[in-house]
Amino acid sequence: MRRFLPCLIALALALRAFALPQKQDDRQSFLERVSAAAINRTQLTVRYNPSYVKIPYPNGDVPASTGVCTDEVIRSYRALGIDLQKEVHEDMQRNFSAYANQARWRLSHTDTNIDHRRVPNLRVFFSRKGESLAITSRTEDYRPGELVTWDLGGGVPHIGIVVDQKSRETGRYMVEHNIGAGPKIEDVLFSWKITGHYRYFGSGGDSR
Repeated sequence: MRRFLPCLIALALALRAFALPQKQDDRQSFLERVSAAAINRTQLTVRYNPSYVKIPYPNGDVPASTGVCTDEVIRSYRALGIDLQKEVHEDMQRNFSAYANQARWRLSHTDTNIDHRRVPNLRVFFSRKGESLAITSRTEDYRPGELVTWDLGGGVPHIGIVVDQKSRETGRYMVEHNIGAGPKIEDVLFSWKITGHYRYFGSGGDSR
């Protein structure tokens, strides 16, 4: 057995070297699909409406003709078969104290109607279950399929998805978001203070 050990080690290393690029390719393909789903959102008419709405669980949604910035993220991921309503709720049930509900909204329980539609909750979720990336002022550090959150001023949060379309003026990737005028792709990456930068591959995506 000992004389075969070097061969077995070499074989294991070779298989690992083959598997790692494949995994990386899968992750890159997923981010490309997130970007494509976000771009497709801009073909729809959505009236900005931040009202509290009771929705089914799981896979619940407010009327398709309405929504806010978080709904762009939720619906883009849902197009890929990932229900952030369910994912966020389940993590909040297990780790409620980690989320903003207590300090920001003074809530003592989860709410499947709204929890996943709040940027502060998504920030906690993506940092816990996805990858938290560096916040920089370098254009090249932000890639299609990644999620960015901002402070619009006065503590007003916002979220968008970096997409595979570049600005003709700046050459940087643009963002799909809804800041009030429906789903738009705009060159707004550095328009406000960035508070978060994430990748999320779904509950089975081995994000960590």
